[in-house]
Amino acid sequence: MRSTWRLLLLRNRSRSSICTSTIEFMTTGLQVRELNPQKPYCFSSISGRYGYPNCIPLLSDSVTRNPGHRSFSSELAVEHKDPDHDHALLLADIFSRSSSPNAIRGELESNRPSVTHEMALTVLKNLDESPEAARRFFDWVSETHNEKLSSKTYNLFLGILGRKDHVKEFWDLVEIMRKKGYGVSKSTFVKVSENFEKEELASDLDKLKGLFLSKSDDNSSEQICSKVCKIIRQDEWSEDVQKRLRDLEVSMSSDLVAMVLERLSLYPVKALMFFRWIEANQSFKHNEQTYNAMAQVLGREDCIEKFWGIIDEMKVAGYEMEKETYLNVYQRFYKKKMIKEAVDLYEFAMMHGTSKPPNQDCTLLLKNIVTSKEDLDMDLFSRVVRIFTEGGGNALKQSTFDAVLKSLISVGKLGDCNKISKAMEKGGLEVSRASYDEIIFRLSRAGRVDEACEILNDMQTSGRNPDFKMWASLIHGQCVTGDVDKAHSCFLEMVEKKGVAGAGYAFEVLVDGFYHKNRVEDACKLLIELVNGKEFRPCRTTYKILIEKLLVKRNLKEALSLLELMKNNDYPPILDPFIGFLSKSGTGEDALNFLKAITSKRFPSTSVVLLVFEAFFKAGRHNEAHNCLSKCPHYIRNHADVLSLFCSMKPVGADATTVHVTA
Repeated sequence: MRSTWRLLLLRNRSRSSICTSTIEFMTTGLQVRELNPQKPYCFSSISGRYGYPNCIPLLSDSVTRNPGHRSFSSELAVEHKDPDHDHALLLADIFSRSSSPNAIRGELESNRPSVTHEMALTVLKNLDESPEAARRFFDWVSETHNEKLSSKTYNLFLGILGRKDHVKEFWDLVEIMRKKGYGVSKSTFVKVSENFEKEELASDLDKLKGLFLSKSDDNSSEQICSKVCKIIRQDEWSEDVQKRLRDLEVSMSSDLVAMVLERLSLYPVKALMFFRWIEANQSFKHNEQTYNAMAQVLGREDCIEKFWGIIDEMKVAGYEMEKETYLNVYQRFYKKKMIKEAVDLYEFAMMHGTSKPPNQDCTLLLKNIVTSKEDLDMDLFSRVVRIFTEGGGNALKQSTFDAVLKSLISVGKLGDCNKISKAMEKGGLEVSRASYDEIIFRLSRAGRVDEACEILNDMQTSGRNPDFKMWASLIHGQCVTGDVDKAHSCFLEMVEKKGVAGAGYAFEVLVDGFYHKNRVEDACKLLIELVNGKEFRPCRTTYKILIEKLLVKRNLKEALSLLELMKNNDYPPILDPFIGFLSKSGTGEDALNFLKAITSKRFPSTSVVLLVFEAFFKAGRHNEAHNCLSKCPHYIRNHADVLSLFCSMKPVGADATTVHVTA
């Protein structure tokens, strides 16, 4: 039951990421060998060779690996997800769903997953309760990516096999490990011992204990590595240290050398001495594995020159920097705020490797550059853009610009907005107009109007005519700071350059600025000038806003004058603000003036007049209703609906003819 639930969970998790992972796999440039249909894709028994007899490997030995990324901080963990995790889930799902070699081959050929050492460990951990699936996966990795298997990988798989149904395979694998110089780790011993004891495999348990207890006498890689490291750590590098290493009479393998270098990571200089000595004194030829192990040790602040020396040697020898090396060293540089060194590393991996860094690294580097405490290094910024576009053949995305802009704003470097937009546009990105709106507004709001105007001028010069929305952003920023006069001047400049055809939104922004400075009358005056002088047609909502603001200040006359302009602009009249104002504060005469202003005819429709009367009555202002009625045309005074309304509102006990007589 536990195994079933684990696989269900695994499948649910992996399927959600298959779409994204597949896209990433398709863009990594994996080299795939042609499958031979005459030789089926098959799996061997673990008691034989770990591989695929009579099969052509699905992926070549030189397959490039899809770059992933590790999170470098809690903040970045959300935005920078590690693709290796998705790939591991995908592989675990593929090998657990089917035991058919053809089905598995089809899945692998379709998704073309890459494999790293860490990914292999992750897959095996996910298949801990499924030995058959784990065996299928281990067989496949043994054949196609054998260099990714280590003592740790073998021990993890050994722990999965350490149960009653797979005990023969368990001991076969122990023998294979012994030949490779790998011993049984303590954690594997404890796990398998518990299983053997629970499943009452007494003889196997005794055999395992004997094997583990004799481990100290075993010439395993771990034991040899410990001896070598102990000699090197104890004293400064000298002839005596070299003699003691020679006296061990050990034949060094690539795995063993890499293991020693890894354990000497706190002693980078000694690790480098050993690295040089082993090749000179044992006729050992370093390969990609040992070069990368050495590079990971030297990739630190106090060994930069030595690090690049090894990288150059590795390049000349025809070896590539592995993804794990890039990620580990990059992470170290990032934590130490070594941005330039991180860019150098990014450039090397992008320009000289078949396994390219993940696209997210470009965004992270650009964000780190703009948020640096020092002044913005535009040369370094532009260099990252160039590396990303030219080295990786990539295209910058708007999301990258938005992320960089957000980081720039967060550290108060608004003045550099125009610089980064120009640099990224040189890299081929067409910055969205919405982003320019944001930049112009923020610069204007910060009082950097000249810099905001520079962006508008640059766009004009380059043939990208800035639209009214950008001008509105410039005006809005000044209104927010309270500099309405400057905003007014910018608006007039915009009208001069672009005309009034699309100036409605910008004018509405300006009107709001005037209102917040208690200058509604000035806004109203400007509107009248523009409509009468330049045939400006503002938004209907602008009229509504101005009318409401004027009525709040009890400026009925100015508000009524706007109704005449609305008629000229072919807008229907705005009624509600006026009716609300009249019912509470207006006189009968005011109501009559309103009714005359909303129509080009002698008088508006009876239905509109009734709305005014009803509002007066609802507010309890009967006298003003009667006052207005007395001045209405005869056909209104005698209209049946009007008479009915006034009769329904007459005081109790009054003469039924009162309304008519009064009228």
